[in-house]
Amino acid sequence: AIVHASKILPIARLEEEQVKVALDLIYDRRAEGYDPLQKLMELFEGVSTKSMKAGKAEELLALPLEERLQRRIIDGEKNGLEADLDEALRDTPALDIVNNTLLEGMKVVGELFGSGQMQLPFVLQSAEVMKTAVAHLEPHMEKVEGAEGKGTIVLATVRGDVHDIGKNLVDIILSNNGYNVVNLGIKQPVAAILDAAAEHKADVIGMSGLLVKSTVIMKENLQELNQRQMAADYPVILGGAALTRAYVEQDLHEIYEGEVRYARDAFEGLRLMDALIAVKRGVPGARLPELKQRRVPKRDTPVAVEEPEGPSRSDVAVDNPLPTPPFWGTRVIKGIQLKEYASWLDEGALFKGQWGLKQARTGHGPTYEELVESEGRPRLRGLLDELQTKNLLEAAVVYGYFPCVSKGDDLIILNDDGSERTRFTFPRQRRGRRLCLADFFRPEESGETDVVGLQVVTVGSKIGEATAELFAADSYRDYLELHGLSVQLAEALAEYWHARVRAELGFGGEDPADVEDMFALKYRGARFSLGYGACPDLEDRAKIAELLQPERIGVQLSEEFQLHPEQSTDAIVIHHPEAKYFNAR
Repeated sequence: AIVHASKILPIARLEEEQVKVALDLIYDRRAEGYDPLQKLMELFEGVSTKSMKAGKAEELLALPLEERLQRRIIDGEKNGLEADLDEALRDTPALDIVNNTLLEGMKVVGELFGSGQMQLPFVLQSAEVMKTAVAHLEPHMEKVEGAEGKGTIVLATVRGDVHDIGKNLVDIILSNNGYNVVNLGIKQPVAAILDAAAEHKADVIGMSGLLVKSTVIMKENLQELNQRQMAADYPVILGGAALTRAYVEQDLHEIYEGEVRYARDAFEGLRLMDALIAVKRGVPGARLPELKQRRVPKRDTPVAVEEPEGPSRSDVAVDNPLPTPPFWGTRVIKGIQLKEYASWLDEGALFKGQWGLKQARTGHGPTYEELVESEGRPRLRGLLDELQTKNLLEAAVVYGYFPCVSKGDDLIILNDDGSERTRFTFPRQRRGRRLCLADFFRPEESGETDVVGLQVVTVGSKIGEATAELFAADSYRDYLELHGLSVQLAEALAEYWHARVRAELGFGGEDPADVEDMFALKYRGARFSLGYGACPDLEDRAKIAELLQPERIGVQLSEEFQLHPEQSTDAIVIHHPEAKYFNAR
């Protein structure tokens, strides 16, 4: 069905009986004397969309004003908000409305999210209403010189990292819970972060990053704070996909001379901010959360561990059949239609990982599968339709096949005459099978020439520009969902093209029939993206760029070896049957 996503009523705002009966009908939970279809018809007999909305509106208007305002925040309901705020202003100062009424509503939102009763998209919908309310009240607030407010945090994605969705979610939650947020954006050097902290008299510094390399940059930034003797002035909150609590609260805590804490998500960031500010201002009983403790006490004197001697090459087979590519060199494909790669969209990664749909921890309420049917897929269909209507997708691929051999830990790309064109040096595991990416290609001494595939895919810059506009317009839920979808569409395009490469190399027929098995990597070979496990050195992107020239599809490589637009991916495509993901370091 074609639906208007913004018109969908969240499950949390439906009557419990309505939800139960609807789910009974979907899952055919009939029983003797109980027909869910009949019951659903009875429940909605004589009920129209207008009458339902009118009923909800009447219930809301019947509440006392303060409770009504809080309910608008919790439900993400903007209709009638300004009239209620104007009524409240007759008797209550604007700042009191914010601090004592609206922030209490956001506090409930945080509790509902923490218990799993509210999904992330609806949290952001509440934040949108909060932002609208504060904007309406701001002209009525007196600016008091020297007033502290709740506190100030400088947020930044660290040098070399272009990923900002996590940081922006923290910005949304903190700013709509009364904090002043100075959001510096992406690729920020430590000097810019510290200058901003001094300029804005920040209480806390927050740093974010998605890449493994960003965890090293964060460590260097903390050491810079130490060197400048600024650690005591600035507690630091760190977050990002590559971080772990143990790394931050054990390893980094040991080197940083101030306080450093890990935030798993935006609401943990809010709780940490509350605690840090309370401690800083000497609030009685205030304390920081306990640090994660090491399971094994650290030795006073490091014990040298000898690395076991092992072979220079793993036991990966070197006699597998070599495929013949359909061409040597590169090709550019533009104008790829959404229908060609939409089926490769990993809904689990989108709904769970990007949009944050999950069942409540209490076990009550709708299951994940029910949320997917009621929230996920209808919103997804609406967004995909919008992307095509507004022509926001510019899917394109540059890919190619190159002759190669391996030598030790090196993959050597060859010219047509067999001379060396360029080489990649990959890390090798120190234990276990001692794998290295080079092992999946014929060794130089074999006398045979192997083939490696390279690809860069992008869904273009328009969709990234659209997400930035949504964030700037405080359309937080739409921002989260469109950004998450754009990332997963780039991944879908990469998966689709990898399947095309397997077919061109002659073993696409070995692919499983079920797309879920595809997502579980049950096909032959693998594609390895730069910056992860087996090939962590982003500098190698310069070599891929030299070979593929991705600027032909609008993809540029930054000085920090990041792909622009963000919704782009690169890959080294390996045909070897034993090639699977692994970590080398």
